[in-house]
Amino acid sequence: MKSAVETLEPTKVKLTVEVEYDELKPSIDHAYKHIAEQVNIPGFRKGKVPPRIIDQRVGWGAVIEHAVNEGLSGFYRDAVSAEELRPLGQPEVEVTGIPEKAGEGQLEFVAHVEVRPELELPELSAMELTVDSTEVSDEDVAERLDSLRERFGTLVGVDRPAVEGDYVVIDLKAVVGDEEVDSVSGVSYQIGAGNMLDGLDEALTGLSADETTTFTTNLAGGDHQGEEATVTVTATSVKERELPEADDDFAQMASEFDTLEELKADLREQVASSKSSNQAVAARDALLEKLLDAVEVPVPSGVVEAEVNRHLEQEGRLEDDEHRAEVTEDATKAIKNQILLDTLAEKLEVQVGQGELIEYLVQASQQYGMEPQQFIQTLDQTGQIPAMVGEVARSKALAVALRDIEVKDSEGNVVDLTEFIGSEEDDEAAAAATEAAQSEIADAESGDSAASADSPDSADSGESADEATKA
Repeated sequence: MKSAVETLEPTKVKLTVEVEYDELKPSIDHAYKHIAEQVNIPGFRKGKVPPRIIDQRVGWGAVIEHAVNEGLSGFYRDAVSAEELRPLGQPEVEVTGIPEKAGEGQLEFVAHVEVRPELELPELSAMELTVDSTEVSDEDVAERLDSLRERFGTLVGVDRPAVEGDYVVIDLKAVVGDEEVDSVSGVSYQIGAGNMLDGLDEALTGLSADETTTFTTNLAGGDHQGEEATVTVTATSVKERELPEADDDFAQMASEFDTLEELKADLREQVASSKSSNQAVAARDALLEKLLDAVEVPVPSGVVEAEVNRHLEQEGRLEDDEHRAEVTEDATKAIKNQILLDTLAEKLEVQVGQGELIEYLVQASQQYGMEPQQFIQTLDQTGQIPAMVGEVARSKALAVALRDIEVKDSEGNVVDLTEFIGSEEDDEAAAAATEAAQSEIADAESGDSAASADSPDSADSGESADEATKA
């Protein structure tokens, strides 16, 4: 097989492929066999019709069409591999030549496909990143303590206009034109939560118990999604959360500690741990941002368009131009990040261990509310495991890259992120563990096969089960 690549754009190539007759012959032989099993020709049993008779009765055109359809995807994959291309979308394939008759000619086709562009990444060791300090202030501890007190707070009615943070019991009705499209009654809503309707927080602010107001908003879901509705809302009661006193009694009620000072000391440690973790997240985000600033990443328009259409079709909003613009912006950013991180992972020769993949899949299964085994089986059946490996590799690439970069906090202190980004020794240990596990599985399967071969119930045993029963 011969192939050649012509770069049309930074993200698009033209792949020309020539397949010799001998390479196509296995597909041609399979085509003859398949057609022989399908046709009825007097004098021949199904599946036993010779190729020359098929050529006479069915025609060479049907044979070569079947052979090309069967073999084309494999030849395309082989050519992509030989040319070291990294396709990002489905190819547009045009067959430009086929063998005119049995034994002569070759298959020729051209594929236009969008590919991952070549990027020149900056030297990682020359980079410096700055993240926030992990110093814990008294205000940090007080904020954490207030959050804990809120969990044990009680709601009490107040005789005043509602303010942000208050809990309001509401009756609500939404109307589009003359049609009532939604209504709720006796629902408790915290002003500022922002999880119901746009404009609801503003409408409730300043409203006292038994007062009513109206406002207009665009509906975010349902059969009238995107339409403007007039909403009438009544506050039947206004309540504020009353917090328990911060003292030793509260510490004993809310924790395993006897005194408030002991509780505060523990909260200080929690804040410090959280800030350390946040440093790692901030460092990863800062690194990605620096790489994006330093590298021009061409984005394949066809891949973006396909992703946008898929997203809008799922939402039933293909004709929503305003939403399309928003989704296009998000998709462009996501694909740009993916291209950059794939390049980084390849440069750093990132390997994904079996344990890392399983850990990621278990976490992902929880997000979808599925059992891990069922989730993994579903991904396997739909061929999505390689995509999951890519996700893990991209995330790991940032962690591996950070090992070569000096990270400092806002006070100029060098930050040790080893706990969060691992080390080469950790990777080697994980690889060794994976290799050992795979070896154990292979040994176990080999042992099962040997045991099956030696079993009295095996096909090679001298006496079958039925014969033994008869005896």
